[in-house]
Amino acid sequence: MSPLFSPYALGPLPLANRIVIAPMCQYSAIDGVPQPWHWQHLGRLAISGAAAVIVEATGVEAAGRITPGDTGLWNDVQEAAFAGLLADIRTYADTPIGIQLAHAGRKASTTPPWVDRGRALTAAEGAWPTVAPSAVAFREDWHTPTELDEAGMDRIVDAFVQAAGRADRAGFDLVELHAAHGYLLSEFLSPLSNHRTDAFGGSAENRMRFPLRVAEALRQAWPRTRALGARFNGSDWVEGGVALEEVQAFSQRLTAMGYDYLHLSSGGNVASAQIPGDQPGYQLPFAEAVKVAVPETTVMAVGMIVTPQQAEAVITSGQADLVAIARAALDDPHWAHHAAVALGEPEQLPDPYARASDKAWPGYGLAHGSTQVGGRS
Repeated sequence: MSPLFSPYALGPLPLANRIVIAPMCQYSAIDGVPQPWHWQHLGRLAISGAAAVIVEATGVEAAGRITPGDTGLWNDVQEAAFAGLLADIRTYADTPIGIQLAHAGRKASTTPPWVDRGRALTAAEGAWPTVAPSAVAFREDWHTPTELDEAGMDRIVDAFVQAAGRADRAGFDLVELHAAHGYLLSEFLSPLSNHRTDAFGGSAENRMRFPLRVAEALRQAWPRTRALGARFNGSDWVEGGVALEEVQAFSQRLTAMGYDYLHLSSGGNVASAQIPGDQPGYQLPFAEAVKVAVPETTVMAVGMIVTPQQAEAVITSGQADLVAIARAALDDPHWAHHAAVALGEPEQLPDPYARASDKAWPGYGLAHGSTQVGGRS
């Protein structure tokens, strides 16, 4: 059996293979409520052949959205919409569906990336006040956030707990805590954005304090019968940013809390950072370092994992236990099915699509760059 297509136990959640669809913001919600776009987007990913799909970064409060088009999970209408979406998907797919719970911090109140490449909203566009560990703007032309006080931190912790309850009632199979990409929890972790001099800033231990407080509250709120993970940065890609030994220490603390998996990403905390995002597997060293620090915990790798052979090598080498793909799945919603064929595994297409499988459709090989008719030699 191909290692990429071997089954895996993600804590209490059985997975059919090692491929996960990473959260990808669609910026297409209205008042935090998923729209028909989300039905088709998540529906097609649910039949992609991946072992699990994670819904985009979803705000735990209105002020925690990146843009006005972000999904949210802070009220009954949003909860009901997600419950309906999941119920619909489960009429045709048994793929586990998760959700990433998030707070954008100082990177909130912006336009989507296709409007002026994502800029700060104006007052006329409905801009809202932002918060952060320190009153330092992400860029000079962005909103200057208010430094969070104890009451604000208490409110946000409770917002994550309430969102977890809504995710549970809606029927999600897993929750992922978003502590990456320069959003609120990532801002606390990095000395580049956290300039506090109290118990929540300065040393690595202090900078971890609030993210770990949120993580612990979420661990207590989310059922142990469902999977719980966290996504966080392996690097800020700027000198003086979060250190790899701090990343490893954070992973050890999450593991001790009982987190089922750790999802390693990077960047997004400094606008001027030079990120080698065009290099295949550029984030793999962070996943590998965390795997060394917590060998007993599931580690998920992400970032320019493009080909089936590359994904297979990640698993075979032991750099990570799972691979997450994102834009590759937007480009090819059947990426996992096609990867199976490429690696000699059965292509498990849904019955209505089975006539297009490599075995049933003579044109498969031609459609996928082969000179032969059919999908296999």
